[in-house]
Order: sequence, then C-alpha cells, then structure tokens
Amino acid sequence: MTDELDLLKKDWQKKEAHLPKLSYSDIHKMIWKKSSSIVKWILIISILEFTLPHLLYLIPSMEEGLKIYDNIGVSNYILVTSIITYVFAIYFIYQFYKRFKEISVLDDSKSLMKKILRTRTTVKHYVIFSLSMIMVTVIIMAIGVFLSDNLADAFPELKEGLKHISEEKLRFTLMLSIGGFGVLLTLFMGGVYFLLYGLLLKKLQKNYKELRQLEF
Repeated sequence: MTDELDLLKKDWQKKEAHLPKLSYSDIHKMIWKKSSSIVKWILIISILEFTLPHLLYLIPSMEEGLKIYDNIGVSNYILVTSIITYVFAIYFIYQFYKRFKEISVLDDSKSLMKKILRTRTTVKHYVIFSLSMIMVTVIIMAIGVFLSDNLADAFPELKEGLKHISEEKLRFTLMLSIGGFGVLLTLFMGGVYFLLYGLLLKKLQKNYKELRQLEF
C-alpha cells in the first residue's frame, strides 16, 4: 500500500512539473484585468439603466399615465425630483467612468485594492440613492392624494366605479395602494440591483481578497 502511495506521489510530482508556474506579477495582472472588466460592466449597466426607461415615454399610454401627477397637483414636485434624479444619475455614471479609467491603469497591489474599495463604495451609494428616490416619489404621490380636493376628478377612469365610495375611504384606499406599490417596487428594484450590481461587487470583493493574500 505504501509503495503504491509513493508511486502516486511521484507521478503527481512529474505532472506538476509540466504545469505553468505563475509569478506574483502574473497573478496581479490577471486580477487587474478581471477588476477592470467588472468596472467596465458596472459603467455599461448604469448607462443602460439611465437610458432605457426613457424609451417608455415613446409609448402613447405612458403620456396619459403621467397626467395623474397634474390631477393630484404634484407635477411640479415630481419635476424637481426628476431633475435631482437625473443630475445625480449623471454624476454617478461619471464617477463609474472615472473608476473605470483609474482601475484600467496597471498599478501596484495596494493602489489597486484602494481603487476596488472606492468602486464598491460608489456603487453602494448609487444603489441607496436610486432606491431612496423611488420612495421619495411614492411619498410625494401619497401626499398628493391626501391633499387632493376631488379624487374622483383626479382619477377620471375610475369615476364610474367610485360613485358609491366615500371620499375618505377612497383617499385611504389610494394612499394604501400607492404605499404598497412603492414598497413592492422598491423591493423589486432592490432585487434587480442585487442581481446586476451585487454579483459584480462580489467578484470585486473576491479580487480584493486575492490581492490581500498576495500583499500579506
């Protein structure tokens, strides 16, 4: 049995001798390339996320749906919220572009580790901001419903079905519906962000750990 084990060890050592030996520099380059590719995908996804929803405005029914903001008197607040969202979205896209340019330059391990941490922090801030703006929009709509003088006029498509419902009950039902929809939308978008950005951040974290092992 011992002789067989020794023979297996010798056979493995012979095979190992033919395997390519990676130096510190080779491993560092591999991690750097993987990290650069990940950050590039974060940039691409953020640009697509910013541009694709605007295609919905080309659908005629969407224009009708946007009139609800006017009907409940919150169109100006929604406009301000949209401007803030656009400004910060462009800012974050620019930050992702900067991170991509930074991490695309081959650097020492410590510097690359700092860039990875900086990228992960930027992505987390972007996700928190995006989810927060969804909730802000929902809160504005709920307040608009609460302050609306005539909800039946604000929702003309529901006018016939709302004849036998009191104003207070309708107000409560709409606010509850808007709040529930806001929570579900936030959870859904949180799941989307986890799939899109969370998986990429996990890969970056893995690269960071590998760099720490190389450095220390």
